[in-house]
Amino acid sequence: MNPEAAGREFDVVVIGAGAVGENVADRVVQGGLTAVLVEAELVGGECSYWACMPSKALLRPGTALHGAQTTPGAKEAVTRTLDAAAVLERRNYFTSNWQDDSQVSWVKDTGIELVRGHAWLTGPKAVEVAGLDGSQHLLRARHAVVLATGSTPNTPPIEGLQDVQVWGTREATSAGEVPERLTVLGGGVAGAELAQAFARLGSSVTLVARSGLLGTFPEEASALVAAGLRADGVELRLHTATDRISANDDGTLTVSLGDGTTVTSEKVLVSTGRHPALEGLGLESIGFEPDESGHLSLSADASGLVRETPGDEQWLYAVGDAAGKNLFTHQGKYEARATGDAIAARARGALDGTPGDWTRYAQTANQHAVPSVVFTDPELASVGRTLKAARKDGYNASSVELPIEVAGSSLHSENYEGWAQLVVDEDRKVLLGATFAGPDVAELLHAATIAVVGEVPLDRLWHAVPSYPTISEVWLRLLEKYGL
Repeated sequence: MNPEAAGREFDVVVIGAGAVGENVADRVVQGGLTAVLVEAELVGGECSYWACMPSKALLRPGTALHGAQTTPGAKEAVTRTLDAAAVLERRNYFTSNWQDDSQVSWVKDTGIELVRGHAWLTGPKAVEVAGLDGSQHLLRARHAVVLATGSTPNTPPIEGLQDVQVWGTREATSAGEVPERLTVLGGGVAGAELAQAFARLGSSVTLVARSGLLGTFPEEASALVAAGLRADGVELRLHTATDRISANDDGTLTVSLGDGTTVTSEKVLVSTGRHPALEGLGLESIGFEPDESGHLSLSADASGLVRETPGDEQWLYAVGDAAGKNLFTHQGKYEARATGDAIAARARGALDGTPGDWTRYAQTANQHAVPSVVFTDPELASVGRTLKAARKDGYNASSVELPIEVAGSSLHSENYEGWAQLVVDEDRKVLLGATFAGPDVAELLHAATIAVVGEVPLDRLWHAVPSYPTISEVWLRLLEKYGL
């Protein structure tokens, strides 16, 4: 904490020092402005300590082992199980043992000030901070206040949930031991990834989802992930409601399901989505009200600027999960870079109004090319629109899909199973989206992202020759099937 920050002015005040807040502050400082970060927890945020990094550290050893087990010559040389203690220790390394010293040093070296504490708005460009040491700080922004506060887990309406101790994703990714049995509530990305991670670490896992597994992805792709989970022993209870959770005398928890059955386990992980973490920020004091769900939400333009602020001067920005658009760390960092540059440009009079599409100040990719990866085994990777979404958005769209059966996949492992799809705008003959499912398909995704962002014509994309023998040869097969 910097005591001198009390009662001080900065060009920009950023509330939230996760990856998104760090990037905003970095960009405005690069643009010649001063910035202060306010953070109540660890500098580096959710991704560094409880989400992206620890979850992938838990998943990777199992994927590596499974890859070896499916490759003749390697499978004969490996054991059949993971060393759970070693996996957890490696996870600890990637979270820096939940210490943020290196991140704090980066903030200082970058020329950004840091105040540790809980912040809230008290008026236009005015922020009050309750320091973690009991001190009070009054901060004023000359140009902008940026909300980079991330998101918080949803609490599903399950009877008894408030009366028992359950895991959220934080508790799961920072767990010090592997439970004998684990029940996962939620069939989204976090639920699927952590179900597989703990199954491969030795837990007996049951995943319960009110709808299907990874329902926002094409069914052919999510079906491959479901098969992968089942192969690891995960019991999938899909399209099944959770009615009640109760504690037992032996310390276990029993989940009562809508079909009349029950599941008992040592731990229950609730992973049923997230919403922007905007409560307690004083937004009500400047005219914002909760929506019908009781949550606050903000509408930000292409540069992250919130237009619905009191007075004529626009000064409030929301980025990353706090903006509620795309809850991905990489997309939040992209938004942060655009927002930081826009703030600096407005401060020097180089930007007026809403920035144009695809400029350095606009988050245009949010509408057209958001990449995402589900790091299960097999992986699921997608960018842009699905066929259903494209047609809903008014495009004259078609799709081409096929199994991934090329020389590269057969060399990758025995019995490789994969699936690929391209979504095409028939009027312009460019890609609107792509989805890949299969082992190690995440590395195919950036090529698809470039094709979508660049609006590369298919007849030009035909000349992008994939190296042989790689899994990328599926691009050639997809274009051939399309008719090129």
